[in-house]
Amino acid sequence: MRGRSSGSSEDGDLSPVEAPNVNSTKANAADNRSPAPSQSPSKLDRRLRSADQRPPSSARSRRSSNINWKIADGRNGSIATPPSPANPLSSHHALSLLGPLANGGDNLLDEKMEKVQDTKLAGRRPRLRGPWGIGLLTLVTSLLGIVLMVSVLNSSVTRQIDPKGCRMSYMRPSYARLNDFDTEHTRFASKYSLYLYREQGIDDDTKIRGIPVLFIPGNAGSYKQVRPIAAEAASYFHDVLQHSEDGAKAGVRSLDFFTVDFNEDITAFHGQTLLDQAEYLNEAIRYILSLYLDPRISERDPDLPDPTSVIILGHSMGGIVARTMLIMPNYQSNSINTILTLSAPHARPPVSFDGQIVKIYRDINDYWRHAYSQQWANNNPLWHVTLVSIAGGGLDTVVPSDYASVESLVPDTHGFTVFTSTIPTVWTSMDHQAILWCDQFRKVIARSLYDIVDVSRATQTKPRAERMRVFKKWFLTGMEAVAEKTVPLKEPSTLLTLEDNSDSIIAQGERLVLRKLGPSGGKARAHLLPIPPPGSPDVKRFTLLTDQTLDNAGGNGKLEVLFCSVFPLQPGQAGMGFAVHMDLSGESTGSTRLACKSAASDVVTLPASYRSTRHPFFIDGERETAPFSYLQYEVDDIAEHQFVAVIDKAINPTPGFVIAEFSDHSQSHRTRHISLRRLLAFGMKFRLPSSRPMVTEIKIPSLQSSLLAYNLEIGNQACGGDAELFTPLVRQYLVEPYESKFFVNARQVTVSLHGVAPYVPPPLTRRGAEDGLSFQFWTDPTCDSSIQVKLTIDVMGSLGKLYMRYRTVFAAFPLLVVALVLRKQFRIYDTTGVFISFSESLDTCLRQSIPLMLAALTFLSLSTGSGSNSSSAPASGSASFWHWRNATSSAIDFDQNDLLIGTQDAFFWFLTPLIGVICIGVCTVLNYLTLALTQLLSSAFSLVSFRPGWTPRNNNEDSRRKATPTSGFLPTSPRRRMITTAILLFLVSTFIPYQFAYLVACLVQLATTVRAQRLASDLRSAANSNFYNYVHSILVLMLWVLPINLPILVVWIHNLAVHWLTPFSSHHNVLSIMPFIVLVETLTTGKMVPRVNSRLRHLTSVLLFGISIYAAVYGVSYAYMLHYLVNLVAAWLVLIHSTGSVDSWSLSGLSNLYDVKGNNVGSSADLKRGKEP
Repeated sequence: MRGRSSGSSEDGDLSPVEAPNVNSTKANAADNRSPAPSQSPSKLDRRLRSADQRPPSSARSRRSSNINWKIADGRNGSIATPPSPANPLSSHHALSLLGPLANGGDNLLDEKMEKVQDTKLAGRRPRLRGPWGIGLLTLVTSLLGIVLMVSVLNSSVTRQIDPKGCRMSYMRPSYARLNDFDTEHTRFASKYSLYLYREQGIDDDTKIRGIPVLFIPGNAGSYKQVRPIAAEAASYFHDVLQHSEDGAKAGVRSLDFFTVDFNEDITAFHGQTLLDQAEYLNEAIRYILSLYLDPRISERDPDLPDPTSVIILGHSMGGIVARTMLIMPNYQSNSINTILTLSAPHARPPVSFDGQIVKIYRDINDYWRHAYSQQWANNNPLWHVTLVSIAGGGLDTVVPSDYASVESLVPDTHGFTVFTSTIPTVWTSMDHQAILWCDQFRKVIARSLYDIVDVSRATQTKPRAERMRVFKKWFLTGMEAVAEKTVPLKEPSTLLTLEDNSDSIIAQGERLVLRKLGPSGGKARAHLLPIPPPGSPDVKRFTLLTDQTLDNAGGNGKLEVLFCSVFPLQPGQAGMGFAVHMDLSGESTGSTRLACKSAASDVVTLPASYRSTRHPFFIDGERETAPFSYLQYEVDDIAEHQFVAVIDKAINPTPGFVIAEFSDHSQSHRTRHISLRRLLAFGMKFRLPSSRPMVTEIKIPSLQSSLLAYNLEIGNQACGGDAELFTPLVRQYLVEPYESKFFVNARQVTVSLHGVAPYVPPPLTRRGAEDGLSFQFWTDPTCDSSIQVKLTIDVMGSLGKLYMRYRTVFAAFPLLVVALVLRKQFRIYDTTGVFISFSESLDTCLRQSIPLMLAALTFLSLSTGSGSNSSSAPASGSASFWHWRNATSSAIDFDQNDLLIGTQDAFFWFLTPLIGVICIGVCTVLNYLTLALTQLLSSAFSLVSFRPGWTPRNNNEDSRRKATPTSGFLPTSPRRRMITTAILLFLVSTFIPYQFAYLVACLVQLATTVRAQRLASDLRSAANSNFYNYVHSILVLMLWVLPINLPILVVWIHNLAVHWLTPFSSHHNVLSIMPFIVLVETLTTGKMVPRVNSRLRHLTSVLLFGISIYAAVYGVSYAYMLHYLVNLVAAWLVLIHSTGSVDSWSLSGLSNLYDVKGNNVGSSADLKRGKEP
């Protein structure tokens, strides 16, 4: 009986599978086990004669379509060689030469065959080893990758962590479901619900009286998440605004918060769900607006106009749904003009596992960009829409805060991005859920909403420009370039009278320093600082810092700051037209009158900085510290005035300080140009001189990337005999997006930022050459000592920044490694007939293909990069290979960061090999986890299917079991498997998504791998090892694609849980899963893939190589395509299996996939042949 090689062209069509009598490895030859029981001479002689007398096959001119595990003539997959005198037993004629000896006893024949096979295995395949083996290079590389990954994870949770400063909020919520919003209004009424929020104790009924606000929850969010902000809005109106006559005249009314129950839908992973929610919400807005026309529900003043728009408050993916509503066919024009989003990923989808959600993002972003690119307002459908995106910052580990940027979508006249650490009185980062309930933040949100409403308008809001002014006032620090100063726009409201011989005028260039308030005379006192004329040699800036709250005009506070001009009072005038008269002349006969404006409306609130303070905020249980008040004006803003009057109105001595001065721009502003490489190697040091201004600003243009973290060390501030007024206060900030962080009592400062981030589109307006990270230092100028400052890159802290920016890489980049490993396995198999193990192939790839691939990708990232963080000036001191690439194009390429590692900065060239090494370690871990799982399941299966000890057993049965290794694969009938496949494909095309079928395919493949492992373990042979290695590698490949499909499956299961049985409009393409199903079904029969000896074998390499390239270049931005590419490889393997050989393209071979006769493991012919009469 001759065995046939699966790849040999001499194989017959009906060659049965036979087990080897030995274990086919040198290690097995060395075992001290007794030889297998011999067969009877008559039976062996009968098999030999039948093999010699078998007629020649009619298919000798082509490869057999029957795939056998037994390699021909004991070659174990080696290339067939013709018989030679030196090796007469190297061909199938060895059996005929040994035929005469068979009658004399088969023990001698067994010994000779065993020696021949062991000798040939030892000579042909010295590197044969089990799948658990690992080479030294693979071990070292994998350990390095695992160490790097652990370092990244450890750094992300232990280093450069922003402190948590949110205070708890409390409310008494109740929800009124609007049952009339039913299927007559929307087809989603059975799945979604609409509610009206009511605060118990304040809102006693469900009547609507105010201005509609719609809250949209995010991914898997609850409609109840509206309660913290809605409760604060209700309480603030009830306690404050309803008693304010000015507020009522300004059109302020209560806010009616509506919220939507999406049954915790998962919108981040499924585009169709996002579209369904947007359609439902447009109908909900139409219904909400109709409620204000119903006198049974509405109690609004009939003289007020009917509402035509709704304010939108969206959390997470709810913000994306809000923007999607404006492009839906059922959108009611101008029904939305204000969108406020919290931690919403506007710039790009959080994951790209669903092709539809990637397309939706592209559609809505293109729509918004195109709308704001119109020259005329009449052509812009979004002209009246404002979009403010608020990000939580570094503590948000659900959605990278870099994705919250809207700078690539809307101009600064219609929206901006701000971080919670920037917002005055908030000053803290917050996680993805805390941004909804953080007490100090919800207060700011509620007050800003009341400032933009105007019930006298049909839109229920103020005009766009005023809304933007309000949002900038509440959400920005007031020190940004876009912050508007109100002093130049106001009319004088205070008449200040001073005595002529007053000695309170500070000399030009001198600094005003008050260490306490309250003069000894028991009356208010004015301190006047002359304003330099506009034509001064150097640009001047006025700054004032105090720990007191600045008083409004006519208030009863302790400190007031006025900008004054001389007011020549004409005879007969009594100062009419001034709301406040402040006479500080006393009994003096001569006096000077000044017309003044209050600066209280322009005050900037800063966190207090003392020796006892630790954070800019205070949390529950800590004593509240009053913040500092800060004023900052350029001289041009106050050039129309002659004096700055600081009025100390404290009657009794009061602790406190005031520092006011005019400083030269050259002394207070510095720009340090340093490359990232130099900063990494040597750091940066600078000194604040002893004669410094109170505020010093250092700008470093090269610091723009969000991938780097820094350490800032500030030396001691020695004040000598005088006690310091305050300790150093540091603010780090970016121009765009608006991110500021404050550090009080600064000594050791950890600096991280959200600037230029991977995969984030560039802004609509190109960044300037000087737009980098800046630091503002408030230091006590009365301390006559210099301060040393040192800035260094925190390398270990920077590793943690890779986690949030590159965690989705692990859904794509490992496929580069797996595809190259599988490619090497097929190349060796097609050449030698040996399908090496995954670990052995990985070790081989690490010696050439993987390093070359990573080197090529690194060079590609360098060649396509701009060498800088901005498009206008180099930031890291590196250059692009081709400067002309973007120089000739004025249009902004919003997809320029979609490739590779998502950044064009050449400084980060090392990220490609770094990620590659980590992915190698991850792939190795998954490989051995899969091996362990299959081994465990195989052992469990063996224990379950044990044979009772009392069952009779004889030597012939043992011999027959050894001679039939195919008992591990007993396939079902072809008809049953065809029916199963057809039913599964039918369900995919009608009800279940193909992702469910893919999960089933993975489970079936796991079962096949377990059976193959058990068979390869029980009957050690090259054929069994080949098949096990093959199915194991296919399983590993499928497991890496599984995470791409699981989210859609989760969405489908969730829909079933909420009894929403409507099938998806997408994900029902049977061609997306058919190759996987057919391939898996084929492998369950135990068929080994045929070898390809023609040039078409290169097609396998090309397909797998293409997957590896795509996974590295486009895998992060378009991960969903990886399923289709692997599906294409599966289709190619099915084609090879079906034809038996791609050398002949007969479609009749397709029937072999479900034909088990004489071709598969465990055929009935084999079993009958092994029975005794």
